[in-house]
Amino acid sequence: MDPIWATAAELWWIAPSALAAGTVGFVTVRRQRSMNGKRLGYDAARLELRQAQVAARTAADAVRVARADAARIAADRAASRADSTAVASARRALRDAQLASKAALARVKAGRARVTAERSALGSATVLPLDRLRARHEAVLVRWMQYETDPARAIAYPAMSDGRAPYTAVFLAAVEHARDRRPPSEGVRVTASDFDSYRLAVEDLERSFDTAERAARGENVQPEQLPSALWDVARTLMEKSSEAVGRTTDLLQAWNSRRRRER
Repeated sequence: MDPIWATAAELWWIAPSALAAGTVGFVTVRRQRSMNGKRLGYDAARLELRQAQVAARTAADAVRVARADAARIAADRAASRADSTAVASARRALRDAQLASKAALARVKAGRARVTAERSALGSATVLPLDRLRARHEAVLVRWMQYETDPARAIAYPAMSDGRAPYTAVFLAAVEHARDRRPPSEGVRVTASDFDSYRLAVEDLERSFDTAERAARGENVQPEQLPSALWDVARTLMEKSSEAVGRTTDLLQAWNSRRRRER
């Protein structure tokens, strides 16, 4: 089965909300505050911040090491114990380490902002964090299913229903990833780590859908905007889609040949 239809078949649970409302809706879940309460988003944001801070310290250490290596190799070059290629390589490594450190510090800044936002939401939120995240997840799926169920959209933007299209394949990979990270509706304790993993998967899903949609409409998009892990899964999906199309083409050719012989 073509991966795009196999994926659509697994989304039966989103159909009632799409048909009933025609817009975003989410499956009603029993709110078990002892398991998935208001603090879940805040605790997950704090966890993410701590992880970002550790990564930033590691990146800063890497810069210091790279700087020391660059200085050592420059000294070796002055003493004719190293060539210009080694110097250029060391400088490149230092530059890469500095860029990685800046990116890590940016993640720390973003993490602090998320903690502040989640802290503010603790007292005013009427919907639990996990419910909000599930609603975001399902909103993307509803948007995608519109391309699968609306003939006009399917004709205007065929790439959104083609698993061989690179950005659509990345989106399908994100669908699988978010589905795997989605906590059960009830009966299971969701930790801050579980929530954070699911949130990141939903953010990748939103980003990959927007990118696939823009690409299908002929806009310029940048591949590096999407995680490399999704591209790895997408390549497999594209291969499976191509194989499915190839098998269908072979069957059609065989059928046509048989029809011609029968005539």
